[in-house]
Amino acid sequence: MKKAYDIIIVGGGIVGCSIAFEMAKRGHSNILLIERGYLSGGATGRCGAGIRQQWGSVLNATLAVESTHIFENLEEYTGYKGNCGLNQAGYLLIACTEKEWDQFQKNLEVQHQLGVDSYPVDLEKDVYKYVPFINTDGIYGATFCQKDGHADPFHCTFAYAYGARQLGVDILTYTEVLSLKAEGGKIKGVSTTKGDFEAPMVINCANAWAPGLAAQVGDEIPVFPERHQALVTEPVAPMGPNGPMPMVMSFHRKFYVQQSPHGSFIMGIAETEPVSFNIRSSWQFLEECCGVICDTLPALRGLRVVRQWAGLYDMSPDRNPIIEFSKNAEGLITICGFSGHGFMVAPRTAILVAKHLCNEQDDLDIKRFSADRYRTGELLLEPSVV
Repeated sequence: MKKAYDIIIVGGGIVGCSIAFEMAKRGHSNILLIERGYLSGGATGRCGAGIRQQWGSVLNATLAVESTHIFENLEEYTGYKGNCGLNQAGYLLIACTEKEWDQFQKNLEVQHQLGVDSYPVDLEKDVYKYVPFINTDGIYGATFCQKDGHADPFHCTFAYAYGARQLGVDILTYTEVLSLKAEGGKIKGVSTTKGDFEAPMVINCANAWAPGLAAQVGDEIPVFPERHQALVTEPVAPMGPNGPMPMVMSFHRKFYVQQSPHGSFIMGIAETEPVSFNIRSSWQFLEECCGVICDTLPALRGLRVVRQWAGLYDMSPDRNPIIEFSKNAEGLITICGFSGHGFMVAPRTAILVAKHLCNEQDDLDIKRFSADRYRTGELLLEPSVV
């Protein structure tokens, strides 16, 4: 394997792999992507893999809408021969307070500006058409979008990796980046468990570990790791009106639950967690998650849990991604802080980064994602997150 490249990408999740593909697509194929385990073995492979366009800010809705268009054609887009498992069974978002319902009306206005086919659902007449067994006690309103859904996080990542390899990108797995190499205010490469590699540009997509790498050159990235857990049940017959049950999500009750095409239910809740790299699962999560979700969806009470797991969110102060161009080591770019929605916006984020690096025009301003916003107070606030 070569020891010198034009670009080194650290992190083999969907963000790193999609950026490698988008750069190679634009003619910059002398790229090395390094992953310390297997591709999508970190946060990507442990996420719920939801894809939704029902956001409350124009920025997030734009990223999600344009990413959804790519997910809908990802196999053709990358040349991948597998199945990325996109299932657009829809998202039913429920509001549990009058204030939250008022916010949903504002969210719909944002979504409709971008052509999202989302709409309010009548709780008395129509909600059971989407989720026949939902308990509407304490629910103030709901919205639905059929184009929302989920995909297979492994195959989506593999698709980007396949496309990148076909365009000449080298991918090195089971290799840990130990340190960044910088000299004279410029990035020079990385040191790994398989030796040193040189490049005048390093793109740091190491999720919750990204701030630690950036700190080696003096960059302060205000992102911290937070454990999030999920579980999956035994498969059962489809519990939606025309197939698997749509995703049901509550920001107020802090849960999500969806039925996969083969019948199992995947679900999770937001917990109060200390800052740590802990990815052990807990019985407390199992008990709380099942209790909260079964209050809203009592028909799930008899299901058996097959397994549970945990992964890390890379949490930023305003729960939105950071794209930081280092002021201490020219050529270093750190991309992290997605706070749990990196999978669903990765395709458009990768295009944004690639266009900027290739001097192409983009409707989105990449500077808005700089960590400088925490100093200036120009935060990227989003009202609709779990």
